[in-house]
Amino acid sequence: MIELVSHKLCINCNLCVQVCPTNVFDAVPDEPPAIARKEDCQTCFMCEAYCPADALYVAPESHTEIPVNEDELIASGIMGEYRRILGWGYGRKNNSEQDTAHKLRQLPRPYQS
Repeated sequence: MIELVSHKLCINCNLCVQVCPTNVFDAVPDEPPAIARKEDCQTCFMCEAYCPADALYVAPESHTEIPVNEDELIASGIMGEYRRILGWGYGRKNNSEQDTAHKLRQLPRPYQS
């Protein structure tokens, strides 16, 4: 579930507002977006993946709020972790070749009549 939009890192681009499939965020003029409908978050990590400033933290727990501290999250390096894992962003190695989802097509299929 989305837990934090960092006011220290956010560049007010509103990409998270645009990519969120469940409309969790509201754009705020000249400020970081607001988490307006947290209960609608589906923990899809789209906002975190698209954030060019690594200013979002989505906790892997999808139905439980997790108390977070912005300074501690920034210091730990966890901000934007999903984006780094994907290899998205300037100077990062694309990790798409590590995706094994294509192997699902190789599994035997049950007989269908």
